[in-house]
Amino acid sequence: MTGKQHRRSVHDRARRRAIRAHAASLGISYTAAARLLNAGNAAPAGGIPGGFPVGTDEHRAWLFAMREQRSFRLRLQDTRTAVDLPLGRAAHLTERFPPLRLAHTTPSRPAARGGSADCGALYAGERRQVTLGLLYALLRHETPALLPAAEELSWVAELGEETAVDFVCAQLDRAARLRLDEDRWCLWTRIEAALVAGEASSDRAVRDAAITLAREFRTMIPRRSIEGARNILDALLVAVHGGYPPGARVRILAGPGKDATATVVGACWQHTGPPARYRVRPDTLTAILVLHPDDMAPPDQPAQPEPALA
Repeated sequence: MTGKQHRRSVHDRARRRAIRAHAASLGISYTAAARLLNAGNAAPAGGIPGGFPVGTDEHRAWLFAMREQRSFRLRLQDTRTAVDLPLGRAAHLTERFPPLRLAHTTPSRPAARGGSADCGALYAGERRQVTLGLLYALLRHETPALLPAAEELSWVAELGEETAVDFVCAQLDRAARLRLDEDRWCLWTRIEAALVAGEASSDRAVRDAAITLAREFRTMIPRRSIEGARNILDALLVAVHGGYPPGARVRILAGPGKDATATVVGACWQHTGPPARYRVRPDTLTAILVLHPDDMAPPDQPAQPEPALA
């Protein structure tokens, strides 16, 4: 067997494993999961992979465009980083989802069509990478069974396809996101306990990661960094399951802000399935609304016609 044949065999085997993992996580057939995986690697008509919003933020659009131009060597480097838990995956996701600066508007001056509500910045906070690393370290300590097998991570990393890594890590990423919905002080206490255990580990990689994170953990983590980490995980999970990532523009179909345009600022998750609700900020209101997915639509989608009178 030649080296080229061997590499193709490993590539195919890793891809099949990624497809099976995606099929299992969504409860769909292997063929349907394969189609979704292929679709996830293609850029949409707007040119932004996965439909991640850029609004009027030209810098974010440029960063996404540059990522699309990466060579296979750089893509491979990124996927190898993405499977390195906890520090590598945290660094990979932080780079992959840069801050989104939103246009400034007020309720009395709604955003122009296609603009953004006054939500400040999403995916922001200089400590968001640390926050993600702490969450993955906590999961490795409390629920190690959630971590994909090392062999599986190694194989899928050689694909050079970050969406394939996402499918394999989907359960772990969801668990990290759900931790952010728990009581904050209880979460910090458990993270501290996980770091103490990690620093005493006989595994050098675990010990080194815990020491690095503990050094950062001793300083206060601003709330914005926590929200930034939440935005990153929301966007990551939405990409796997479909829906509206933070920063997406929508039109409200029912409720207090009916017919208003709004900006999605977060998603509400259960243990399985797509987002159960979305947190949105309407252009014409100051409050954040929690909406069912059926009560939202893309802003350019035409409204349902009124039923004809008999």
